[in-house]
Amino acid sequence: MNFRADAGKIKPMKKLPLILLMTLLALLNACRPSRPVISPDSSSYVETGLASWYGPEFHGRPTSSREIFDQNDLTAAHPALPFGTIVLVTNLDNGRQVTVRINDRGPFVKGRIIDLSYAAARMLDMVGPGTARVRLEVVGSQPAPRSQPSGYILQVGSFVVPENARALYEKLKKDFPGVYISAFQYGQQTFHRVRLKAASEAEARELARKLAGAGYPVLLLQE
Repeated sequence: MNFRADAGKIKPMKKLPLILLMTLLALLNACRPSRPVISPDSSSYVETGLASWYGPEFHGRPTSSREIFDQNDLTAAHPALPFGTIVLVTNLDNGRQVTVRINDRGPFVKGRIIDLSYAAARMLDMVGPGTARVRLEVVGSQPAPRSQPSGYILQVGSFVVPENARALYEKLKKDFPGVYISAFQYGQQTFHRVRLKAASEAEARELARKLAGAGYPVLLLQE
């Protein structure tokens, strides 16, 4: 029995009912902050840690973004980066790089920071080992692909070297805030395309005029 002092007398303390204790614990757990979705500054967000990959077992299944997972696309799962974030991933063990788009949540293993698609893992030469030490750098964002045509794309450049694409992205983002980097694999080669989107033909032509006036070559495509 527990006791407390009250005006010189010792009186027994009443025990809290079990149901009240359980309620208090539930309230405390509910107040714990969950890991928030990050809204990173694309010019400064960097993360270093362990990467893993996933493929055949999840191929064709919906991701957390409701997009169907394709192990042959250059995509990845991240615990907190917004869907559509474009991330440059560098394998710190061999220097290889690949650009991926975040479209899923994970990994759910302690100590890992990103789960890459099979195609991305192959580009980094980490399929065999299963994991690799990597550095993540946010380089832009891109909406999830749609099944129906949704407008126009203006391509300003296409590069094999990711740093060249990022350099052009940095030059354009101030005057053209919708610019993004899209990775495309052809055979064994990955091309990093610097692009803009337009909702209408009139908007696309106006953007093309401004880009051409600034000295940039433009390729206009319809989605």
